Parts: sequence; structure tokens; C-alpha cells
Amino acid sequence: MKYSNVVRWKAKEGEFDNLITTFKNQIDYEGLLQHFVIKTGENTGCAVGIWESENHISNARPKMIEFLDSIRDKLELLSNDLGVTDPVSGPVIYEL
Repeated sequence: MKYSNVVRWKAKEGEFDNLITTFKNQIDYEGLLQHFVIKTGENTGCAVGIWESENHISNARPKMIEFLDSIRDKLELLSNDLGVTDPVSGPVIYEL
């Protein structure tokens, strides 16, 4: 069963394009089938990954956290509870 992760974020002023470039140059992760970024507002977006399985995303999580750490200074705080990202993940239950 495919698995997906979605991460909502807000770029600091003037950093949106830099973040998109960084996302484009991100390393390949084993089991990552598709990766794209959705622009949801002036400085906001969501990064979406589609994975072969839950195991693949679990195995990639340390590298994904390392990637997040490399861009953390370009992101605005979403809230004290969330920090700079709002991540969710789960199985893909419908696909067109």
C-alpha cells in the first residue's frame, strides 16, 4: 500500500523562491515515488511525498529531518505547538 506525507510550512519574507530551489535539489529517497510542492498562499506551501510503503517513509525519516534542519532558518513559526512545520502522514486510500 502506498503511503503519503504532507508538510505545511510558511516561508520567511523573501525566502519562498529559495525554499522551492532547495526542495528541487533535495536528495532522492529510497521508495519515494513522487514529490511535489503546492503553493497555498503568498509565502505558504505544502510539500507532498508519495511513497512505496510506510516502511520506506519510516526509513527516510532521519534524512527528512536532516533536510528540515537545513531549511529551518528560512521558515516562519506556525505556532508554539507546531514549530515551523505541520506534518501529517498516512496510507493512500484512494487514487485516481
